[in-house]
Amino acid sequence: MLLLFCNSMNAQTLLKVGDKAPLFSAQNQNGKIISLSEYTGHKVILYFYPKDNTRGCTTEACNLRDNYDSLLAKGYVILGVSTDNALSHQNFIKLYNLPFDLLVDSDATINKAYGVWAQKEKDGKVFYGTTRKTFIIDERGVISKIIDNVQVDSHSDQILAE
Repeated sequence: MLLLFCNSMNAQTLLKVGDKAPLFSAQNQNGKIISLSEYTGHKVILYFYPKDNTRGCTTEACNLRDNYDSLLAKGYVILGVSTDNALSHQNFIKLYNLPFDLLVDSDATINKAYGVWAQKEKDGKVFYGTTRKTFIIDERGVISKIIDNVQVDSHSDQILAE
């Protein structure tokens, strides 16, 4: 059973630094319900990516994995979000030994709440999909940093840069 909750935020609203992060609850790769509110008192790296097991998404996830200890030492919790299902997330985690949760957002509710669900075009076909973007959320649940131009091979450096 998929349980997903987001507070009411207009999908067209662009979030900015200083805004309260939209709350959500969603299943992780193992079906456990993860709620953003559980992380009050912690810094959260909430990163949105298009698809498990694709080149850019794999590079980004592995960069976060390779720098996981450094990010933990700075007090961060990492949550990845895509529209892939739990089985896809399980396989992605197992294949690349990812030490953090990936959240299932199959109906793009969290994507829309964070303004990353956008119209795209590939090979002449127009569709909606996830825009790669990362939100750093502080201990009070406020967005402290937004990374729009994610560099997949050095994403942890972008996160740690002041």
